[in-house]
Amino acid sequence: MNLFNKVVLVVGLTGATTFATANNVNTTAVNQSALTPSLITVKQALTLKDNTKVQLRGHVVKATGDEKYQFRDNTGLITVDIDDELWQGKPISANTTVTLIGEVDVDYKPLKRVEIDVDSVKF
Repeated sequence: MNLFNKVVLVVGLTGATTFATANNVNTTAVNQSALTPSLITVKQALTLKDNTKVQLRGHVVKATGDEKYQFRDNTGLITVDIDDELWQGKPISANTTVTLIGEVDVDYKPLKRVEIDVDSVKF
């Protein structure tokens, strides 16, 4: 094998390896961002489509029964559905700042109602 062929082979393998590594890094970044949605406000959440992933930061201000709560940030108030086990046994008050990750739940019967179905609570 002459020198020219060796150089072409090495450059080709290096390029392929670099391309594969770059694609791997980009895929990982995309997958991680898909797992944790961007932080939004209650006002924004009220305008989103059903099943949109969301992250909200604010205060759970009132229990309304059957794992439903009123959640408030500086833009408004929304009903959230938080399963009891997500509280992890930690007591909170209306002054405790929490981050909720979940998805928008829109129901149109009898009137339009928007809630957040919470998947996780961060204290």
